[in-house]
Parts: sequence; C-alpha cells; structure tokens
Amino acid sequence: MVQLRDYQESAVQAVRDSFRAGHKRTLLVSPTGSGKTVIFSYIAAGMARNNKRILIVAHRRELLKQISGALKKVGVTHAVLSGGSLGVPTTNVVVASVFTLVRRMKLMKPFDLIIGDEAHHFTPQSSWGKVVAGFPTARVLGVTATPERLDGKGMGQMFDDMVMGPTVAELTAQGFLSPAIVYAPSAPDLGSVGTRMGDFVQKQLEEAMDKSVITGSAVKHYGKYAPGRKAIAFCVSVKHAKDVAQDFRDAGYTASHIDGGMDDGERDGVLKDFEEGRVQVLTSCDLVSEGFDLPAVEVAILLRPTKSLGLYLQQCGRAIRPHPEKERTIILDHAGNTARHGFIDDERDWTLADGFVLGRGQRQEKIQSVRTCPACFAVHKPAPTCPMCDHQYPVMARVVKHVDGELVMMAREGDPDIATTEGLIQKRFRVLSSVGRKRGYKNPTQWAFNVICGQEAARLAKKVGMRDARTTNGLTDEERAELWKMTVGLTR
Repeated sequence: MVQLRDYQESAVQAVRDSFRAGHKRTLLVSPTGSGKTVIFSYIAAGMARNNKRILIVAHRRELLKQISGALKKVGVTHAVLSGGSLGVPTTNVVVASVFTLVRRMKLMKPFDLIIGDEAHHFTPQSSWGKVVAGFPTARVLGVTATPERLDGKGMGQMFDDMVMGPTVAELTAQGFLSPAIVYAPSAPDLGSVGTRMGDFVQKQLEEAMDKSVITGSAVKHYGKYAPGRKAIAFCVSVKHAKDVAQDFRDAGYTASHIDGGMDDGERDGVLKDFEEGRVQVLTSCDLVSEGFDLPAVEVAILLRPTKSLGLYLQQCGRAIRPHPEKERTIILDHAGNTARHGFIDDERDWTLADGFVLGRGQRQEKIQSVRTCPACFAVHKPAPTCPMCDHQYPVMARVVKHVDGELVMMAREGDPDIATTEGLIQKRFRVLSSVGRKRGYKNPTQWAFNVICGQEAARLAKKVGMRDARTTNGLTDEERAELWKMTVGLTR
C-alpha cells in the first residue's frame, strides 16, 4: 500500500468525517503538487475493499492515465472508459472520460461514490453536473486546487461541504513544493481587450499578446534568467503557442508547441521529448494548464493575461513540484497576472458560496493591494514609499506607459526572511535532508543544499534587489561556499 504523507492522511480522515457528518457532496481543496490523485485513490481503495462501486471522472486523456496509474499502485482493479472504448465496464471501479460517460451512463449500474478530478469544472449544466444528476444516490467527492469556477463563482451549487488541505506556503516550507521566485515587467497594454464570461476575449487577447515584441521579451528573459531549463510557456491560443515556439527556435533553443488537435502519438512524442530534455521550451494554450505532471519543469512563462484566479494558480502550479535537480521555480510573468492576483503562495480564504472569499465589489480592492514600484519594479502592499528602494510615490494619479523593460524580481512587504541565521539554516538543512532520504533521492544531501541555496538567494534578492555581482543561481561563489560549510560541511 502507498505510504501517505501526514497531510494526506489528514485529508483522507477529513473527507471521511465529512461524509459521516451527513454531507453528501464534499469538495477537497489541496494545492497542485500535493498529491490529490494519491489521496482519492487511497479513499477509492478503501471503499473497493468493501465491495463498493466507485466512479472516477476526469476530462483529459492525461488525467485518465495518471489516475489509472495511481489506482494500480494501490492495488485497485479498475476499467478505463474513454472515447475508444466499446460498451460499458462491469468492474466496481471505473475511471471515465466525462464526455464519453454522459453518452453511456444510462447503461451503467448505480455507484456508491463519484470522484471528480479538477472539480472546479463542476456546474449543474456541465457534463460533470449531468453525471452527478444521473447517479442521484451516490456520494460525491470533488478534488481541486482552486475551488472556484472560471467565472469566479463558488462551488456551492454542486457541493455542500469543503475540506481544506495544506496551503502552498506550508508545503513549500516542508520541502514538498519548490520555492518560487517571480520576475515581472509592467502589465501589458490590454486597453483594447474586452471581457466575456468573466475573462478576457480570446481573439482580442491574442492580438494584444501575439507580437514580436512584448514588454521584456519572453525569449530574452528566458535566456537571461533560465537558459536551457525546462520551461512551459502558457499562451493565449494555438496560433500564439506556435508563434512563441518559433521565436524560441529562432533564438537557438529547442521548442515545440502542443495542442488538442494533435493525434495521440504526436502529442505523446512531444511530451516525451520535453521530459527527456530534447525540448527545452514547451508552449501551449490550455492543454497543460491542468493534469500535467512533470516535476522537472523549472520555469513557468506566463504569456496569457487572465482574470481567472483559478487559471493563474493552475498554470503556476505546473512548475512548483519539487525535483532533486531543481533548486527553485522561476516564474517569468509577462502577463501581469501576479500583480492582478497576488503571489502563488499567498494565503487565500475560500468559501463555497463565493469562491475566493472576497465578493465582486471587494475583488478590485484585492487586486490593487499588490503595488509595483516604478523605480525598482518590486511588488508590495500599498505604502507611501517602496519598502525595497524607498521610492516615494507621488500623490497624483500615475499613468503607466507601455514600454520595453526588464523583468525584475517581485517582493512583498513584510515577507519574513527565510532561514536568516546559521542555526535556522542548519536546522532546515537537516529537515530537508531527512525529507530527501524518505523520498528515496539518490543524493538527498545535495538536494537539501540546493533548496537552501535557492531560499537564501530569494532572501538576499528581496533585500537588495538584483545584484551586479556574478552569481550562480542567485548566489556568488563565496556565498555558496559559506552555505556549504555551515550545512554539508558539518556532516562530512
């Protein structure tokens, strides 16, 4: 049986408690990279041992494969129902494509539990809603990292209880997620882009973003901050993704786009090339925003402005999974999404009624609480002066012009330093080394040192801004040597 982490065990117990309390439809919220598939597979395994019928629903082929693989690891016999399948499965556990399922569910026996992956898609009118309505006696467990619909509304129409898992900040502090450093220019000029169904109009957004020069060219800043590292670029459309991939190839990088129009073999080939390092930059519209699991991804390039907090968090989440060879995650935000929504590890209060706890009238106030300094480009809470460079803001209104600029690290006012004393650094190093050993890393000591270096680089960068000194992943050779002495050196 798979060994659950402590927070995963807590999530399993909380879901069981919710059902025991009489709730029929429970929503589990846990960050991208926290192992939601492991959690619900464990729950499914327990029910399957009691001869219960379980239906697990997802909307993409990649998700179906991941779920099937997780069920195999916990020893659950199951069948997969997708577009190429004939008839209906007779096993007690079925993993199904929601779009295939809605056409055949009348032929299937009732289920005791329906599990919905990426449950923020659940609405009464959607295919997911039709599945739930089609099996009215079943309990429902939805899982998601972002419990609000793409239009910003909450999930209260579909669920009657919400179980909160750990936060991104908590999992990062424990070494289960990679620490993220954000670089960003001024927001792109979207004055000509309208809104439809709660987000920017795609065609107008494509015209605004699919240009050879966007503030702080994506290619230029990839070359400056993360050359050669595995990167995913999130684009506005398939055409935009193709154009961005070509721009990277023209600059000498290996890049490929991926889209839903490709046949399965072609798509799998591109993903394999990316996973094995033959492709450095993968570009896509929506295909890898959800259900894409590759911990070695080091860079997220945001080229799609969005008003959807959920979409923004899903995209950033693709790159924050930990990996032994990854010190940190780099987010290159060319879309103004961090200024629009806050940092990925910000604390967010969710409710079933409203999604993000702030109502629509308050949402603009939340957006404005992230301020970008025009002098050093640090991002911080509203204040008369910038906490990073002491720039004093004028009282009059400021007009932001669309200019070519440099990506700079984003910082937060009042953000606590990460392990600033020798004792704290050593304690954190010991904890991380233990985590690496439990995960079976080949070199847990080196991995722990890499994480410490990434955190120390982030702390120093927030304190002094971009430094002129030559650095390796944000630290000078002398700084790395000093950290090595106080961590690895003590164990040798």
